[in-house]
Amino acid sequence: MTTQTPRKRILTGDRPTGPLHIGHLAGSLRNRVALQHDYETFVLLADVQALTDNFENPQKVRDNVMEVALDYLAVGLDPALSTFVIQSQLPEIAELTVFYLNLVTVSHLRQNPTVKTEIAQKGYGESVPAGFFVYPVSQAADITAFGAHLVPVGEDQLPMIEQTREIVRRFNHLYAPVLVEPQALVGQAARLPGLDGGGKMSKSLNNAIFLSDSADTVARKVRGMYTDPGHLRAEDPGRVEGNPVFAYLDAFDSDHAGLEAMKDHYRRGGLGDVKVKRHLLDVLEVTLAPIRTRRAEFARDMDSVLEAVRLGTGRGREVAAGTMQAVREAMGLDYF
Repeated sequence: MTTQTPRKRILTGDRPTGPLHIGHLAGSLRNRVALQHDYETFVLLADVQALTDNFENPQKVRDNVMEVALDYLAVGLDPALSTFVIQSQLPEIAELTVFYLNLVTVSHLRQNPTVKTEIAQKGYGESVPAGFFVYPVSQAADITAFGAHLVPVGEDQLPMIEQTREIVRRFNHLYAPVLVEPQALVGQAARLPGLDGGGKMSKSLNNAIFLSDSADTVARKVRGMYTDPGHLRAEDPGRVEGNPVFAYLDAFDSDHAGLEAMKDHYRRGGLGDVKVKRHLLDVLEVTLAPIRTRRAEFARDMDSVLEAVRLGTGRGREVAAGTMQAVREAMGLDYF
């Protein structure tokens, strides 16, 4: 009789501050759909983390929990393979966060490169909310509550995973080796610029193509995209590097040879932006049309979507409760 080796566990997720966009699709969602077949996958709807900088508008976060769940289903995340969990419904995560706060210093948090960058981007200065400042600790609680072995991230998020690993090592050394030390799973996914060419695609900057956008909306957004400001006439040589239209084609055009030929044509001149944008629109529709159709189908039965999230959250609560029991025993807090 053979014993089946348990699958390694992955934790991933998103802040439900708005619907997901094609930057998420290129950067993480397609990878998650592939990984769910090989790993035990938990997907966190991180509403508590979303509240760290949206605390004055909790309704926005609440409304977008189900919008993001719809996006998950539309791109192919399967509740039978990926467990959807609402973060706020697991009090164990909050309890772990409190214990972990004793294991890090303020100076260490202040020097976290990811936190420093995001504080600067949001213009907080000295007025940064404490909840936002310590969210790397909360993220460590997310990861360890599920006993995740792997966390898919981009390179910019590596300091967050290292913070978690440091907390785990210190906890296991001080108390007992009960926590799983996670590894970062760094993919080669594309990071798409915004439609305006002024930085990464972002919900808050209104420079995104959303998975829920209609075909007409996508067409309007593509027509208005930033390209090469020096490419004024079709016959002019154009720049491919730094051109968002070609960045999107790199991410979604499966005809790599044809795309390279188009890039060469654009560089030497004789290819207008209108024609390149039409090609991009065709490529995006191949990707987005089935997602849009599936999303509409799931949206017609929101009770089933809510039930999938409810059941997933219950499963997540069971796993987190097991972690919490081991943590309390290790710390001597198992009084009863």
